[in-house]
This record gives sequence, C-alpha cells and structure tokens, in this order.
Amino acid sequence: MTRHRLGAPLPLLVCLLLASACLALVFGAGTARAAGYRYWSFWESDGGKWTYATQGPAMSRPADGDVNGFRFSLSEDNGAAAQPRRAPGFDAICGDTPARDGGKRIAVVIDPGTPADAVDGRTPPALRAECALVGEDATAAEALAAVAKPLRYNSDALLCAIAGYPDSGCGEQVSGGKASSAPARKPSEAARPGEDGSTAESAGAQDGGGPSVGLLAGGAAVVLLGAAGFWRARRRRP
Repeated sequence: MTRHRLGAPLPLLVCLLLASACLALVFGAGTARAAGYRYWSFWESDGGKWTYATQGPAMSRPADGDVNGFRFSLSEDNGAAAQPRRAPGFDAICGDTPARDGGKRIAVVIDPGTPADAVDGRTPPALRAECALVGEDATAAEALAAVAKPLRYNSDALLCAIAGYPDSGCGEQVSGGKASSAPARKPSEAARPGEDGSTAESAGAQDGGGPSVGLLAGGAAVVLLGAAGFWRARRRRP
C-alpha cells in the first residue's frame, strides 16, 4: 500500500487535515464574532444599586429624588456593560439642593470611563456627579442636558457625547482592534446600538458572517469520528 513519507496512510492524513481545518474554522468563527460597542450606557437607581435602564433617556421620566447614571465604555452587550463607578446616592449629590414647587431634583452621575474605554488613546474626563433641577415633566435626557452640555446626537437621535466627550464617533462597533460605524438607535428605543432584540448569532447571519459555530463543530466531529473508524478498520485487517 502506498504510504505517505511520514509513515501514516494517506487517506488517514487527509481525514485528519480536514478535521483540523474544521476546528480552525470553528475557533476562527468564534473570534470573528467577538465584537463590542463603544457607547454611553444609561443606568437607573434601584434600591441603592445600578440597574441597566429598560428605556432610553428621552423616554424615561424620573421622579424627584431619583438617580440617573451614564457610563462610557467598551462592552460586548448590555448584560456585560460597565456600570458607573460611583454609587447612586441621592443625598450625597443633591442633599444641598432644596426642592422647589413645580420642579424636581435628579441626581446625575457621569462616568466617562477608563483609558481602556477611550478612543485612540484619549484621556477621559474625570467622573463627576451633578444635581439637575428641572421641571416636573422633564425626561432623563433633559436632566442630563441641564448639567452636562454640550451633548451631541447623531442624525438618528442616538446620544454620542456628553459634555463634549468623546469629540467624534458615535456608538462604533469594535472588532479585531478596528472600529466601524454601528447601526444607530434612538434614545427612545435603546441606550446603545444593537438593543433591538437581535442576538450576536443573528447579527452575524445578517452580516454574511458565514456558517454558524454549531454547524462547523458538528462537521468537525463527523470528520474526526470517520477518521477514527477508518484507522480501527485498517488495524483489524491482516
């Protein structure tokens, strides 16, 4: 029988090479899907802790004594989004601001994040907390505007910058060290791009991201089992 110069049967080598290629595709696909967004996330206080807001700041209408938080960070999804690094304490922020008729006090925590979250090595501004005194019907976006101008929005009303930071870009998708423009979401719809119920898997399919990891893993398993069966059959022959 003709043998490969490395001493193994040629068909077996072909099977093993195919299995290796499938496994490489599996791990490569997983790496390609590892993407995140650099954006301002919106948070609300719940029992003295931060919770990710279920609606955008343009739709949220906080009451007197509420605390809102905004954090700029690079995160893969809202479940892993970084929280503001200051606890949501209303008295510590608005304790010296008296209530007034026809108005409400909203404590606003603005956390521009860390150097690791910044764009192109920029230095983030310092974290700060302000007490916004606004009208009774004011939204969280209006409370933010009262204490952190200038704000910057894109053409789809997505919040891009607070107090001028960052000075460019808006919700970029970051993958493999490169940033690209992400689909915009209005503040009334979500606090960040991608929060429309779609998963990373379905997003990859829409992008033409190639076959799913599960399909490739299944193919690799079939090839490996076939190679093992072939080798056992060869060993049983006289």
